[in-house]
Amino acid sequence: MRIALSAAVPVRSVTLRWKGSFPSASRFLGDAWERAYGDLEWRGLVAERPLPWYFVATSGGASAGYGVETGPNALCHWTVDDSGMNLVLGVGNGSGGVQLGERELQVATVRQFQQDGFSPFETARSLCAILCPNPRLPQQPVYGGNDWYYAYGQNSRDSILRDAATMRELAPDGDNKPFMVIDDGWQGCRAPVNGGPWHISTPAFGDMGEVAAAMKNMGVRPGLWFRPLSTVANVPDAWRFGRRGGNQHLAGLSLDPSVPEVLDFIAQDMRRFGEWGYELVKHDFSMWDIFAKWGPTYGADPSGAIPWHFADRTRTTAEIIRVFFHMLRDSAGDDVMLIGCNTIGHLGAGLFELQRTGDDTSGHEWERTRKMGVNTLAFRMPQHDAFFAVDADCVGLTKHVPWELNKQWLDLLARSGTPLFVSPDPEALGAPQREALREAFAIAATPQPVAEPLDWLDTTCPTQWKMSDKIRKYHWSE
Repeated sequence: MRIALSAAVPVRSVTLRWKGSFPSASRFLGDAWERAYGDLEWRGLVAERPLPWYFVATSGGASAGYGVETGPNALCHWTVDDSGMNLVLGVGNGSGGVQLGERELQVATVRQFQQDGFSPFETARSLCAILCPNPRLPQQPVYGGNDWYYAYGQNSRDSILRDAATMRELAPDGDNKPFMVIDDGWQGCRAPVNGGPWHISTPAFGDMGEVAAAMKNMGVRPGLWFRPLSTVANVPDAWRFGRRGGNQHLAGLSLDPSVPEVLDFIAQDMRRFGEWGYELVKHDFSMWDIFAKWGPTYGADPSGAIPWHFADRTRTTAEIIRVFFHMLRDSAGDDVMLIGCNTIGHLGAGLFELQRTGDDTSGHEWERTRKMGVNTLAFRMPQHDAFFAVDADCVGLTKHVPWELNKQWLDLLARSGTPLFVSPDPEALGAPQREALREAFAIAATPQPVAEPLDWLDTTCPTQWKMSDKIRKYHWSE
């Protein structure tokens, strides 16, 4: 069902309702607005619970899924109560209504899936497959390193090349080379925000093109992190959001993606990264820089109640974000892969090859990895290879995290069929860790069937996983 909207007055949202009921014992699973924060789970009927983008219902061995196709022009969520279900189409511009004028807005396309004999997991995977007709996927499995979870921004050319050498040493032979992603810390600006300008690196890195070339000469594919919507560069005031709600990070630092010149400005950075030789770009913080809050506080409306709007009030928030994502894709070109972090996956599907689907894991505390990593891997696994390649985040391999627990997280990621990134502190790399990484990379470098969380109906942190015809059990508690 395709939904279109014409309106002579500003409109913030439209609600469609289907009357009916689900069996009394039904349980429901929805998605998240952006990343998951350890909070995805099957629950009973909760009428006020927003279910962003899609949901699956299951009861008595039967399951059904409902959702909107990826790339809608609205921020969409569902609610379910004892007499029906609602689809709320957030067509606003910021916290106000969109001013369409004489334009007809193609809002969203609604799809549903139900097949006799399908499990909840099979139903969720099938639903995601029909919600994204044209995913953009990596040509090979993605694996390798990212320095964030041991360096935490204290990095340099020397540390990155050392890490790249480790990736090459532990990776298998063959044409699928490992990545080494330079995360936050390389850019010249760290205060008052970790933002641009992005043509300047720290003295510890020097020429970023030379760093990329050095990694390639080692047989490693270079990757780079950046935060596109934040800069201290001297740009026109009209390019920026103003302060709102006392949020300092929006006081002259965040760029407004509805301004065409802003998109041109960011596109220059994207093209430069490709010219430097980087083959993967991780773009981060965009939803924070737009909405001024994290996903768990979005509630039923990411835009919130504090008055704000984009410079261009004739397009919806979702339209503006989607055009921004298209610009990143187009300016990156076909030779550079994109991974979104703190971005809306439902708007990035078909444009990004990879998506960081959960909040940060950790190289400091295991509990954060358990809560964030395992949860998002399980509950967003249906999106893997349907929307993009699902990145549940890194293995922070340090002395702060018990190896017996990290080893299991490494094993699950390697066998899951999803991308595998590790952040190995050189001081924590003994013989057992090197051997485990070598084995994990050998597995992750080749296509693997999607791992199924068997106990996901009963826990937020599944321990039993089906991989091909084998069942593996993990122990996540210290």
